[in-house]
Amino acid sequence: MPKPLPNTNPTSLPAWKALAQHKKSIESFQIKSFFKQEPNRLDYTTFSWEEFYVDTSKNRWDKKTFELLIQLCNESQLKVAIEAQFAGEKINATEDRAVLHTALRKLDSSAVYVNSENIVPEVKIVQEKMFAFCEKIISGEWKGYSGKSITHVVNIGIGGSDLGPAMVVEALEHYKNHLHMRFISNVEGDHYQEIVKDLHPETTLFVIVSKTFTTQETLSNANSIREWFLQKAPENAISKHFVAVSTNIEKTAAFGISKENTFPMNDWVGGRFSLWSTVGLSIALAVGPLHFKKLLEGAGQMDQHFKETPFEKNIPVVLALLSIWYNNFWGAESEALIPYTQYLRNFPAYLQQGIMESNGKSVGRDGKRVNYETGTIIWGASGTNAQHAFFQLIHQGTKLIPTDFIGFKKELKKNPDHQQKLLANFIAQTEALMNGKTAEEASLELQNSGVASEFIKQLVPFKVFEGNKPTNTLLIDQLTPKTLGSLIALYEHKIFVQGVIWNIYSYDQWGVELGKQLANVILNDLSGISSHKHDPSTTALLNQLK
Repeated sequence: MPKPLPNTNPTSLPAWKALAQHKKSIESFQIKSFFKQEPNRLDYTTFSWEEFYVDTSKNRWDKKTFELLIQLCNESQLKVAIEAQFAGEKINATEDRAVLHTALRKLDSSAVYVNSENIVPEVKIVQEKMFAFCEKIISGEWKGYSGKSITHVVNIGIGGSDLGPAMVVEALEHYKNHLHMRFISNVEGDHYQEIVKDLHPETTLFVIVSKTFTTQETLSNANSIREWFLQKAPENAISKHFVAVSTNIEKTAAFGISKENTFPMNDWVGGRFSLWSTVGLSIALAVGPLHFKKLLEGAGQMDQHFKETPFEKNIPVVLALLSIWYNNFWGAESEALIPYTQYLRNFPAYLQQGIMESNGKSVGRDGKRVNYETGTIIWGASGTNAQHAFFQLIHQGTKLIPTDFIGFKKELKKNPDHQQKLLANFIAQTEALMNGKTAEEASLELQNSGVASEFIKQLVPFKVFEGNKPTNTLLIDQLTPKTLGSLIALYEHKIFVQGVIWNIYSYDQWGVELGKQLANVILNDLSGISSHKHDPSTTALLNQLK
């Protein structure tokens, strides 16, 4: 099995050991005290790039921490790993695959080789085929079986074939055209029935996204929708209303989808990083090829930044290092992600797959169980909703939860009053999480509000905020296809950096397989095809369903 990535247990590195000692020397410090000690703190903790301003100053670190973390990058041979990825080396070693979603959004036409073949020309050909198809649908040139134009599109997929496209279509709602988009992923029959109940077959296009065209949930939904469709349309209408994103031409043809309407996928693009590929067909249909190209352009610019910028000014690298700092040296198990726009309300859910499926590993690249923590639990919701839901836990709970705040300077629609209130909350929360509120401040506040003195002493403990809660602030000019592309790519590269330093393979997902295998066994048991021996609990559950 090829092993092009470096292979070193990070705990054996000098920088890791130095960080463990350094943490002890600063763990009692308050974040706000670092600003007094370091007059030039913003010089190394803030980053301006394109339309982004990133502030990492409100964290439990100082210049020494920063320098040791950069040293950790160098000792982990991160530069070698980055070069290997962009060069098309098979860094997904357990599956013997390259990892080249970056090739889908290259800003130039320079060659990228996989198995000695330049893949860039084929990428361009496939993209042009996808864009030409989208133009036909959007313009109304493409007609359904009854001669009517398409008005609704349903994306049928799961995992990366659903989460990415659905999140981006929702995020770019402001830029959408007239097509109505729906997404179905769950194998639950009720869900499929709700999706199709008010659709008209003659004006609906179904996009089936499955690399092998065998994914249980996707094919169950696709076959059920096919049956629903054929109750009202002739068999030869399938080719006008169903298209596929797949590599299995034989199975798509058997379904009734022509080769011309099957868009290929590549094994060097992992599912959770595939929205940039033909998996993004639904995105291109929703916002049009021009906006999709801007999405690719923004991601391509972030790729360049990540590949070429020194680590100390490299935004994905710095954010990844902070995650490692809290996960491995402070014992933080989760990170919250709060986008201050309703358009990005499902961005945390999208990143849950990207981050937790990638770095939820317990075996190192050496094949041995790791002796340190990997992965982070990702959760969140849109601000200001999140403030009225779970911010109590972040502010006054017992857990350390580093939090990313993502905001946009300019709104998409002209609501200056709303935008000012939104941004006021966006900035105030990071300041409040850092500063907290002392007993003295709480007492004075109660006095000024007229609370009787005999009650003040009782109330003060409940009004104290510990503060010292770490946050990162990502302030972006405006939510556009281009800046969204950059934002998604930023977190993709953050995932990669963490995986390299943790000495794990970020691009496989064997942990997803076992549940699938057992589900097939139990399905056969429920169907009466077989009868397997299970543990007492599982057997009792099966008996409940008989």
